[in-house]
Amino acid sequence: MSRTTPPTSGTASGSRLGLALLVIATAQLMMVLDDTVANVALPSIQADLDMSGSALPWVINAYVLAFGGLLLFGGRVGDLFGRLRVLRLGLVVFTVASLAGGLAPTNELLIAARGVQGIGAALVAPNALALIATTFPSGKPRNKAMAVYGAMSALGITGGVLLGGLLTGALSWRWVLLINIPIGLAVLAGTRVLPENERNTGRLDTLGAVTGTAGFTALAYGVTRAGEHGWTDPVTLAAFAAAVVALVLFVVLQARSRTPLLPLRLLADRNRSGAYVTVLFIGAGLMGTFYLATLFMQQVLQFGPLRAGAAALPFGLGIILASAVASKLVEHLPPRAIAAPGLLVAAAGMYWLSALEANAGYWGDLMVPLFITSAGLGLAFVPMTLTVVHGVDQRETGVASALMNTAQQIGAAIGLAVLTTISTTAAAARLPDAATALHQARVGGNDDLAARAAQALSHGYGSAYLAAAVLLVVAAAITGLAVNTGRQNRNAPAETDTHQE
Repeated sequence: MSRTTPPTSGTASGSRLGLALLVIATAQLMMVLDDTVANVALPSIQADLDMSGSALPWVINAYVLAFGGLLLFGGRVGDLFGRLRVLRLGLVVFTVASLAGGLAPTNELLIAARGVQGIGAALVAPNALALIATTFPSGKPRNKAMAVYGAMSALGITGGVLLGGLLTGALSWRWVLLINIPIGLAVLAGTRVLPENERNTGRLDTLGAVTGTAGFTALAYGVTRAGEHGWTDPVTLAAFAAAVVALVLFVVLQARSRTPLLPLRLLADRNRSGAYVTVLFIGAGLMGTFYLATLFMQQVLQFGPLRAGAAALPFGLGIILASAVASKLVEHLPPRAIAAPGLLVAAAGMYWLSALEANAGYWGDLMVPLFITSAGLGLAFVPMTLTVVHGVDQRETGVASALMNTAQQIGAAIGLAVLTTISTTAAAARLPDAATALHQARVGGNDDLAARAAQALSHGYGSAYLAAAVLLVVAAAITGLAVNTGRQNRNAPAETDTHQE
């Protein structure tokens, strides 16, 4: 059993904590970047590898499904066998898979490599968050660390498209994956500054791992497929049915197990459960807002991929600034007093975006509401992240963190699928297959059809943003009612002493 000095003992110097935060934040940024970094490169990948249209989405889906489905497993493995060990293993798996994907000669090998990347990410992400909870003393140091973590989690969505466009345009699509190799090796070397937790006694609950992973993977697949083929597609419905069966069995097994993969008492705390639900909504808002804005800029405003990525930078800036503000506010206010207003601010930004027109200007009609939306989501994310790990037994911070990451990933997939469906349906009511019609009209010089198609698409995006605004108002209400944790401004001697569950 490895032993370390408890992180809350005050022995770690400020510079060492700063290096630890840099390593953890970079690891998290790298994992989230790969959710979106390949999006812009898809046309180049399709042309180079002669990939079919049906296979192309799996370059993204393989990563998202493996990442989202295995997060709970990755968190529990870290709790049992050491978070730093599992974090390093995940970094190695992720980096090697990035090399294999970057050099892949066929689309089958590329998709397989992306799936293995997702496995590595599922080992890294929950243990990175758990290491914040066990490395940084509660109070101001941990609040600041969580603010940086939250900013990196959200900035990765924006940065992925920008970086993907830059690398694909300047070098080739392969560098979208190969760029992970030097970064992964640097982060791996930097993990020497991180403390190792003690290995806990217990076993891995293999049956729980199988049913939990199958359930979350089936749910993520069903949501992803629904966005492509519709919510009544037979395969979509079969995936949802499989998810329900697997997750019900998983809960039954967890309730009976002496060493559960997910201790259900974590969910018995209303604050933590409320925070998980809120993070689900935040994930949906983050991915949905950014995805729709990117499409609007490329289809209607005719921005190129790189310009669209750069134009979305206010979205990332809003999250960074709001996360920094939230880390200060949590020292003086309870989490719901920050998160609920933040969600309402984000809802106001979404409502503004719902008024998008085909002749919208970037600065006044898109940039400002994007900034407002992202700032509101950033305000909500930090206090909810702190609530998730607040009072958790140190032996279970990995699984508590993993469940939060799972909520964020599933929320992102649901948000993407639901808002895309609303957008497509609303646009089709004005003009069937409006996106194709717009492209053909511009190629053929049919200005009248192009104007009608652009307006139809704008109506679709506006309808989706209006629905998103309503969802965020609901999230604010849930947060206000369910989360009643007090302010977190004390440097408690050890988090495990405050709330033994």
